[in-house]
Amino acid sequence: MEKNNPTVTRAWCFYDWANSVYSLVITSTIFPIYFTAVARRPDGTSVVNFLGAELESSVLFTYAISAAFLIIAVLSPILTAIADYSGRKKLFLRLFCYLGSLSCAGLYFFTFETFTLSVILFVLATIGYSGSIVFYNAYLPEIATEDKFDSLSARGFSMGYVGSVLLLIFNLMMIMKPEWFGIAPENTSLPPRIAFLTTGIWWFAFAQYSFYHLPGNVYARKPEGSWLLNGFKELQHVLQQVKGLPLLKRFLLAYFFYNMGVQTVMYLAAIFGEVELRLPSEVLILTVLIIQLVAVAGAYVFSKLSARYGNIQALIMAVCIWIVVCVGAYFTYGEYQFYGLAAVVGSVMGGIQALSRSTYSKLIPATTIDHASFFSFYDVTEKISIVLGTLAYGAIAQATGSMRYSVLALISFFILGLIFLFLVRGKRANLEAQAQNVQLAGS
Repeated sequence: MEKNNPTVTRAWCFYDWANSVYSLVITSTIFPIYFTAVARRPDGTSVVNFLGAELESSVLFTYAISAAFLIIAVLSPILTAIADYSGRKKLFLRLFCYLGSLSCAGLYFFTFETFTLSVILFVLATIGYSGSIVFYNAYLPEIATEDKFDSLSARGFSMGYVGSVLLLIFNLMMIMKPEWFGIAPENTSLPPRIAFLTTGIWWFAFAQYSFYHLPGNVYARKPEGSWLLNGFKELQHVLQQVKGLPLLKRFLLAYFFYNMGVQTVMYLAAIFGEVELRLPSEVLILTVLIIQLVAVAGAYVFSKLSARYGNIQALIMAVCIWIVVCVGAYFTYGEYQFYGLAAVVGSVMGGIQALSRSTYSKLIPATTIDHASFFSFYDVTEKISIVLGTLAYGAIAQATGSMRYSVLALISFFILGLIFLFLVRGKRANLEAQAQNVQLAGS
């Protein structure tokens, strides 16, 4: 297949446009705020009963995220190996997309009476979102040449930020001015629930463009025998390759630690503002909008920095800024301080996500055709880091009664990530990666 085909690369980026509305509307803004509001009792407490367990709603939220990512971390290596062997990567991408978007649309029925079912739907939507990402990411080295990885990855994230902001603004108009849409102002639960429905529809509908243009079987593989059995053999083969790539392993360790901090901040920023700062919903949502808009520029800025200084050096810069963010969050008490912190988060959020994906793509052997399997290691690293990060955050908050100590604890994750990045950086590392690729090509 011809690489750098404009139609195909545009379709690939468009899936970011389609699914990023989930991470913004459901993960970061309207859903966490609505979740907290539904759980709050008349006496002001937020303890809820979920499957017989009494939990603070903010803690349940973090545990639900952890459970979803733990499930996908277990499934991902097996399914990606099957996808590689069978040449059905797009099929798995489509299945997870439909699971996520339909579960998201089902949150339209989220009320106090359906609280337990809605939490389960939230978990399923998160599984669909995170499960589709690994197959989506695996397309990057198949549709573009290495010199385009950084810019294309940044372009995908930027399209996602723009698309999700557009839908969020529409939903915010409905929440703040329900009468414009024929909704009675006293019916305060309907606009957020419509937002969940429109998010699922947006994700489902725009993904069709990507599914139409993305190649289905890039290497024209013709599977024989059991997909499951041969999938395990494929995974074992890739695992042996990974063991012989010390540079890639070091990067995965770095990514594991700094991503624990990054993802935890992204998933729980709104909850932090709601619980610790007592900020109103409109302030929290405006804050997330600031993050998204700044992140568009941040993704491109770090793409340029990587072109000038190298991927690892640019990632080191980003992680250092994240450490400053955590320190700043601990001392943040006011609305305008929160806005300032959001602007800094936005400047590095898009950059570190886009660069992490493109850097990993460059470390995969150039001769491999098992991209989904290779990206499953990246995906499992990401998911386990999210599980441990959100669990640690929730556990510290539950033990201390304050999320500020949880934020402070994230600094240790970033420092460990920084240490491993220093082990990867430099010209010697780039030469080592090239030597490994040449060696594998000759074997």
